[in-house]
Amino acid sequence: MKDKVCVVTGATSGIGQVAAEALARLGSRVIVIGRSPERASATVESIRRATGNPRVEGVVGDLSAFGEVRRLAVELRAKTERIDVLLNNAGGVFPRRTLSADGIEMTMALNHFSYFLLTNLLLDVLKRSAPARVVSVASDAHRFARKGINEANLKGPSGYAGWRAYGESKLANVLFSNELARRLEGSGVTSNALHPGFVRTRFFEDKGVGGKVAKAMAGVMGLTPEKGAETSIHLASSPTVEGVSGKYFEKCEESTPAPAAQDEAAARRLWELSAEWTGAEA
Repeated sequence: MKDKVCVVTGATSGIGQVAAEALARLGSRVIVIGRSPERASATVESIRRATGNPRVEGVVGDLSAFGEVRRLAVELRAKTERIDVLLNNAGGVFPRRTLSADGIEMTMALNHFSYFLLTNLLLDVLKRSAPARVVSVASDAHRFARKGINEANLKGPSGYAGWRAYGESKLANVLFSNELARRLEGSGVTSNALHPGFVRTRFFEDKGVGGKVAKAMAGVMGLTPEKGAETSIHLASSPTVEGVSGKYFEKCEESTPAPAAQDEAAARRLWELSAEWTGAEA
C-alpha cells in the first residue's frame, strides 16, 4: 500500500478512524472525511503521531447533503490526481423522522445516497488509478429488510421506524455495491461490501431507546473498533482480494448476503432512482 491514495469517509471515529490509521501505517497517503472541522483536525494529528506518516489530510463536509458531496468531490479532485481506494464508511441511524437538505429521509440520505453520489463523482479518477477499489461498509442489518426497499419510504413516511430505515439503507449499500461491480467489469476497479460486525463505537449514542439497548448490548458482547475495522482494512489493502468484485464479506471472508441483496433487478432500479434523485449519470 506504499504510496497508494486512500479516501475514507466517516473517518473521525470508530471503525473508520481505525481503518484510516491502519492504511496510513501501511504507507498510504490517507484523506479522511468528517463532518466536524475540530474532530477532523484532531483525527489527522492523532493518526500522524501514531503512524509517523505525515501524509494524512482532512476534508470536511456533510455527506447527507448532495451539494456538500459535490463540493467534497471537487476538493478531493483538487488534492489528488489518483485514488486507489475509496472506503465508503460514513453512516448513522436517526430515531426520529428527519429529512436531509434535499428532502430525503436522513438515514437513507447519509447511508446510501452519499455512497452513491461520491463514488460516481470520483469514478473517472478511480478508473485512471486502476487497479483501484471501492469498499462499502454495509451491515447484516440488511437482512431485516426482507421485503426490499420501499421507494415510497425514501422521503420519510409518517409511520417512520428508525431501525427499519437503517436496515433498508444497509440493503441499499449491498445492492449499490453489486450493481457498481457489474458496471465496472473490465475497468480494473473492484467493488465489494462488508459487514463489520456488532461493534462498540459512538454509533449508538443519541439513538433513542433502541440505541440505548443496542449500546448496552455492544458494551457486553460487541467487538472493539479494531476488530470491527479488520474486514474494511482487508478489502482495502489485501493482495488476496485483488480483482475480486461484487462480493459481500464478513470476518475477512466471502459471505452470502440476504436474497433481497442478490436481486439484480432491484439493484438496477435502485441505481436508476439514485441517479435521478442525485443528478448523477445513470
